[in-house]
Amino acid sequence: MKKFSAIAVVEFTSIADGMFTTDAILKKAPIAMIKSGTVSGGRYLTIFGGTTGSVSESLTEALIIGAGSVLDHTFLPDIHPAVHDAVLGARTGCEQESVAILETDTVAANVRAAEAALKGTGVALVEIRLAEYEMSGKAISVYNGTLHEIEAAMRIAGGHHRIIARPHETLTAQLEATRFAEAKLHELDGEEAS
Repeated sequence: MKKFSAIAVVEFTSIADGMFTTDAILKKAPIAMIKSGTVSGGRYLTIFGGTTGSVSESLTEALIIGAGSVLDHTFLPDIHPAVHDAVLGARTGCEQESVAILETDTVAANVRAAEAALKGTGVALVEIRLAEYEMSGKAISVYNGTLHEIEAAMRIAGGHHRIIARPHETLTAQLEATRFAEAKLHELDGEEAS
């Protein structure tokens, strides 16, 4: 997986404006397109990376060209390695400790919050899910760590969150894949789940 020193996330309310602006930023500076495409809620999401200067220059261009339809954006000039990998789709295991689930209305808000939480505490990032079709444009991130660290991380992150102090082992295993389509059936107290 290629590592980028900086990443930017831009969400557009218009798919046409999002595609047009994405083309313009690719032509503006030497950046790499990480992900780009339609997401739920009729939005267009663009995530790109590169050097701090190139990403900053392209983000400025995106905010000028797409001004009327930029819903939210974030710029991470010295991105935390775990946030970087999670944005690119990496997931980590969840230990039997405390868990926090952070839900935001935009992807950019969630990525910003994850960056702040990880740089300010010792929590682990299990995953970030980006505005998939069944999520109505929302994003979630899942964190794992001691209760004290989880509480501190959520104070830093802000937003709507829930903390589970000692998750049931079945839920902990289920957190390996939070998408319902990926969820596995688990046995509960010796009986098969239906």
